[in-house]
Amino acid sequence: MLILGALFERFPSEHPLSEVIFLIEDGGLLHLALDLLADKGAVVREAAQYAVDALFAGLKEESLVAALLPALSRYLGKPTGKWQGTVGAYKLVEKMANKAKIGTETKEKEQLKDLLRESMGKTLKDLIPIVESGMHDLKNEVAKQAVKTMSALTTLIDNDDVTPRIPLLLTSMEKPSAQTLQKAIHALSQTTFVSIVTSPVLALLTPLLERSLNTPSTTQEVLRQTVIVVENLTKLVHDPVEARTFLPKLKPGVQRVKDGASLPEVREIATRAMDVIQKAMGEDGVAAGSVPQTTVDDVLKVLEAQVKAHGGIVRAQDSSFWNITKTYVSEMVRDDVNSRQLDRIPLCVSPYLRSLVKEGQQDAIASALKAHFVEEDQRKHGMSVQEDDGEVEIVNADFSLGYGGRLLLSHANLRLLKGHRYGLCGRNGVGKSTLMRSISEGKLEGFPSKDVLRTCFVEHNQGEDANQTVLEFLVNDPEIAGAGRDTISEALNEVGFNPQPGGRQHQAVNSLSGGWKMKLALARAMIMKADVLLLDEPTNHLDVANVKWLEEYLKKHTDITSLIVSHDSGFLDEVCTDIYHYEQKKLVLYKGNLAAFVKLRPEAKSYYTLSSTNAHFKFPPPGILAGVKSQTRAILRMTNVSYTYPGNSKPSLSDASCSLSLSSRVAIIGANGAGKSTLMKLLTGELIPQSGRVEKHPNLRIGYIKQHALEHVEMHMEKTPNQYLQWRYANGDDREVLMKQTRVLTDEDRAQMEKPIDLGDGRGPRRVECLMGRQKYKKSFQYEVKWVGLLPKHNAQISRETLLDLGFAKLVQEFDDHEASREGLGYRILEPKVISKHFEDIGLDPEIANHNEISGLSGGQKVKVVLAGAMWNNPHLLVLDEPTNFLDRDFLGGLAVAIREFKGGVVMISHNEEFVGALCPEQWHVANGKITHKGSAAVSLDRFEDSSHAASPAASSAVTSANVSAVNSGAEDAGELKFRAKKRELTRAQ
Repeated sequence: MLILGALFERFPSEHPLSEVIFLIEDGGLLHLALDLLADKGAVVREAAQYAVDALFAGLKEESLVAALLPALSRYLGKPTGKWQGTVGAYKLVEKMANKAKIGTETKEKEQLKDLLRESMGKTLKDLIPIVESGMHDLKNEVAKQAVKTMSALTTLIDNDDVTPRIPLLLTSMEKPSAQTLQKAIHALSQTTFVSIVTSPVLALLTPLLERSLNTPSTTQEVLRQTVIVVENLTKLVHDPVEARTFLPKLKPGVQRVKDGASLPEVREIATRAMDVIQKAMGEDGVAAGSVPQTTVDDVLKVLEAQVKAHGGIVRAQDSSFWNITKTYVSEMVRDDVNSRQLDRIPLCVSPYLRSLVKEGQQDAIASALKAHFVEEDQRKHGMSVQEDDGEVEIVNADFSLGYGGRLLLSHANLRLLKGHRYGLCGRNGVGKSTLMRSISEGKLEGFPSKDVLRTCFVEHNQGEDANQTVLEFLVNDPEIAGAGRDTISEALNEVGFNPQPGGRQHQAVNSLSGGWKMKLALARAMIMKADVLLLDEPTNHLDVANVKWLEEYLKKHTDITSLIVSHDSGFLDEVCTDIYHYEQKKLVLYKGNLAAFVKLRPEAKSYYTLSSTNAHFKFPPPGILAGVKSQTRAILRMTNVSYTYPGNSKPSLSDASCSLSLSSRVAIIGANGAGKSTLMKLLTGELIPQSGRVEKHPNLRIGYIKQHALEHVEMHMEKTPNQYLQWRYANGDDREVLMKQTRVLTDEDRAQMEKPIDLGDGRGPRRVECLMGRQKYKKSFQYEVKWVGLLPKHNAQISRETLLDLGFAKLVQEFDDHEASREGLGYRILEPKVISKHFEDIGLDPEIANHNEISGLSGGQKVKVVLAGAMWNNPHLLVLDEPTNFLDRDFLGGLAVAIREFKGGVVMISHNEEFVGALCPEQWHVANGKITHKGSAAVSLDRFEDSSHAASPAASSAVTSANVSAVNSGAEDAGELKFRAKKRELTRAQ
């Protein structure tokens, strides 16, 4: 045994061809060493363990996967009574998986780990069933080691969606029961799958899903969840070869559910899943965006051709040995090629051919093989772009980036030139902001430290918890304190912070709007004299003038290098000199701005246009408003309104007047802090005007999305979206409307309710209890009033005007809201199936809407829940406060198309010129508390991909919306907003 250990220790490193004898030919010598781990003699067992350890240590990464792992699989797959050998084999597999774990070692070592991890991941489909069987071995030692080995194998899975569920999956494997299976399936069904699904993920999940589908006792609910998981996984399998490997195991079970499930809903979902499976299995070639993988046969053809070209195998008697060796070598080269570690190809070729071909020819064959696959790699992935000579290089970093155990970038290169402005582009979740934050915190390998290269991270939550004034906040910042108070004040003044007493420099930082916080961050960067600016969504909350200022600032300072993440395509087009794009966990450089990048990569067009093929929203049509026969008739009007926030000396709005109609497409624009949101809140009833009046059609329904949209659902995180909508509209009206200031009764309102009123009808003073009904009265309405302590037969009809004069405006408004909601909800049935369809129209998967808690949804999905809630009662007017902040291009495009097609009125606050220019022909400029109306602006339909689309409300209102501005709609008229309601037809008795 000691001799075998010596052979294992010495020969693989000095004579690599011995690996074929030790591990491949005739079952290899490894099996002997593993069997001797069960020997009765302690000396023999120790020698056997020494031999096994020596062999493992002497093998390179490619050999571990191509030779050792198959040898271990064969050993574990054969019946044996020697449990010690089985434990030893499982330990070797565990050791191999642990060796592949992501770490923080040198670049070279991490590259070898990547190679081992990727190659082992492709073997999991065969390895996991073997290890899982060991988890149920009758020998306790075997079962324990198999559990540890399985846990190690799961670290090879690089999928952010599945990783949090791995402990539950391991439990379901170790202790298989209906309960553990149900918990694991439920957890998977609650997962929103967004990452590409690869072979390791399918290898782990397929046995579990197969067991759930094929177990007769599985409940209908678990079957429903299982089929949904199968469907969602299949949609994200980009490689048809992988689909054809795993999906045939699941297809029969899904077919049985489709044919025999007792619940129609489950059969319907299974039918949908079968369609997805058949489509995935039927596809040929390679999915868009993925790269075809090199196979062993591909390598074998090139290897045999090169060996033949260089004289062939010298001795005829070696031909049978060569047949085994060439396959082994081809497997190692395949792994190097697919992991793009092409420099390792000669290590896997030349030493193995040394004794088989003519002397000196092995290196020539290895070089020719490498050259062939280098050329093929460039054809598949493209050659890296190099900058022109003569420019100053300030960063050239090679690094890998991980987050939470997930690899975001693998051996990527980031090269920055002085004065260039780089846009970072890629789908959501690829790690753009993580890269920026890693650079900012000095954690990115190879990036110069801050004492060498001054780097500043500009973000919009600057000092969000600070109670200090703006000036004191920066003066006390240790990184810029040395600049001096005067310099800091001057820099603040340059970006708009007034130094005068009472000016913005003396405001508390935590009272600043998002836009002003962004300016504060920019001022800080200016004072630091930063060499590199890291800009994360810099245009969010910035008005048009400040976006323009930022563009000019970046273009003017050619000594500053910028790295920019932004959803604002116009901004990227204007400032970027280069684009870095995330591709296959690499950063690929493209010269030019976003437009030039889109020409080279047309699939990235969603960064540039608002139309989206990935997100489709459909808003419900608004209902009929009684008395409103013209799309241009004013339905909401503000007249001479003023409002000052408590504690402020300057009014946010002063003597403001405006109106809106069903055809309105209005953008409210203005500088940060000008009063745009205040105007919006006054229009929607969130605030009560201190002078002037706000009038609306009594039946008008408004869908309102706040600037901080998630406020709507923050108190309902434990509910599913479906349950939230049911709660919100359960009483026949919108509960969120009842929470507005214009609806909540104050102490003064309650005191007014206690005051008796005398109508002069001889019945004396009475106190109002509530309003019971409403009917048409002349050109207005009259309301049925229930009196405190009196029977309904004593109810009285009182006109709207009288009730308003008596101080019952909130009571009247609450009843009007109830009637408006009741009318809107008359089109709706508040039941789960109808609600699911509504969420689907808004772009949220019905499965998520019905079964996932709001707390587990992504930010974009929560915004869809808010949007669906606002649109449920068929609003006539959609009010959006900063709808574009933090929305990705898909969501933004879907929202733009839905607004364009919406038949009701739309009013929005947005600094996104692209969004506003595509949708809003009328603009209200808010400045110094005043509103200036500008209409008849041409909408930019070329912002949409389908710019040839037929005229929509957004386009047609370019002419008509100007007619409903404050001047020509009668907004200045002191007369009340009146509508001719449709008269009731008399009944036969009447």
